[in-house]
Amino acid sequence: MRQAKKTSDYYVIYNKYYKNRRGFRTRARSEFFSYRGGKISKYDDMIQAYAKTINWDWRILASQIYQESRFDPEIESWAGAVGLMQLLPETAKDFGVTQTENPSENIKAGTKYIHWLENYWDHIPDEEQRMKFVLGSYNAGQGHVADARRLAEKFGKDQNVWDGNVEEYIRRLSERKYFNDDVVRYGYCRGEEPFQYVRNILARYEEYKKFLN
Repeated sequence: MRQAKKTSDYYVIYNKYYKNRRGFRTRARSEFFSYRGGKISKYDDMIQAYAKTINWDWRILASQIYQESRFDPEIESWAGAVGLMQLLPETAKDFGVTQTENPSENIKAGTKYIHWLENYWDHIPDEEQRMKFVLGSYNAGQGHVADARRLAEKFGKDQNVWDGNVEEYIRRLSERKYFNDDVVRYGYCRGEEPFQYVRNILARYEEYKKFLN
């Protein structure tokens, strides 16, 4: 299987968010702020309300939703994930939501899942790092992130720090040497995806902060 770094999508993301920061700022005004009145999306009020339930800055949640669906409530992935927060129907059902095509219900289920992941990672001492573990888990599943932690510890890195530590080993879970390691329980992962997922969400969040208080 090809690693994500070899795909055209990877280079689109890389060029868009890292090689051309000036272009990123321009797109932040046009792409992300597609509605008048200093709004990120037409779902801002809804996002703000649900962000309060998990004690998140709503702009981070908005950035995550953009990453998942570009604010398209009707989008469906090849894997069957649906709606603004790209939830599998069975995952949403676990959190008491069956109408995943409804934007409010979709965000409700997504934030309940985030809350569950925060409890799962409550042993990560630093709040900022914990959020990155949560985001990485939302994308790849907490099992793969736990595998990356075990690899990080085995190879002398800090298993409680995402930046430059666990993130590097989740990338390596697409390499046979690492996904076949004895400490790995969940096998192969397209690790470039959660690696970029976390970085893109937080880079976009930094841009949102420049335009919205």
